[in-house]
Amino acid sequence: MSNHSHSLKHHAVDFIYITCGAVIAAFALKSFLVANEFLDGGVTGISLLIHELTHFNIAILIIALNLPFIIVGSFQLNKMFAIRSLTGAIILALCLQYAPFPPLHYDKLLVSTFGGFFLGLGIGLGMRGGCALDGIEVLALYTLKKTSFTISEIILGLNVILFSIAAIKLGFETALYATLTYYTVTKTIDYVIEGLEEFTGVTIISAQSQRIKEVLVLELGRGITVYKGERGFMKQSFDVSTDCDIVFTVVTRLEVRRLKNAVHGVDPKAFIFTNIIKEAAGGVLSRTAKH
Repeated sequence: MSNHSHSLKHHAVDFIYITCGAVIAAFALKSFLVANEFLDGGVTGISLLIHELTHFNIAILIIALNLPFIIVGSFQLNKMFAIRSLTGAIILALCLQYAPFPPLHYDKLLVSTFGGFFLGLGIGLGMRGGCALDGIEVLALYTLKKTSFTISEIILGLNVILFSIAAIKLGFETALYATLTYYTVTKTIDYVIEGLEEFTGVTIISAQSQRIKEVLVLELGRGITVYKGERGFMKQSFDVSTDCDIVFTVVTRLEVRRLKNAVHGVDPKAFIFTNIIKEAAGGVLSRTAKH
């Protein structure tokens, strides 16, 4: 396949993700949140709050409030991101305006939970397609370069302000449900982005590193990376150390226990620590991640 054909296929897949994400997000907003006067966090939450206070068209608000962040994103990230985000926002607005999604009036807890789930699913699919259906993370990225706060702290601060205004204008109960909705949205986005096969990096330090490398590669079929290091440096013998191989590999979270058991079967005293990897692709991993 030529590079041009591969690029077209890549863009087509991204467009499908963006379209599906925008349609699902519109369904969540129109059928659950707007229909029940509920709120969310982020730029979507600001749009919903303004809509509830002024009854201004939600579709226009979504476009108008996201547009500045899309422009900022074109400078902070790249123009392709801006084009995809604008495309997603337009599709979302069109669906909000014209799609015949019925209003669904259920128990408030169900509305908050499932409204948040579908909205998170839509935003997550949009992110997989390379766009932002909610511009708050772009704002956080821009603010990060101007302040000492982390992205998480910036987003949290903005949402605290938003939910505080909601509590004053619409009532404390509405603000609490908005917090629950936002929590559901963020957890669903994490699930959509990371998937079931969330990867875990495993680092192993052991005197039996040669045998451990053989077990990982030949018996478990894992790809490994080896760092050269030193082990020792104990309090009672600080000047005593030995060279060692530090073994690193990546597995799915379903394989962590099996790997630890295999390593401790070789060396019960092996030092093992893990860390979550948000995304991993390529190498031996792509051939061994399936169970």
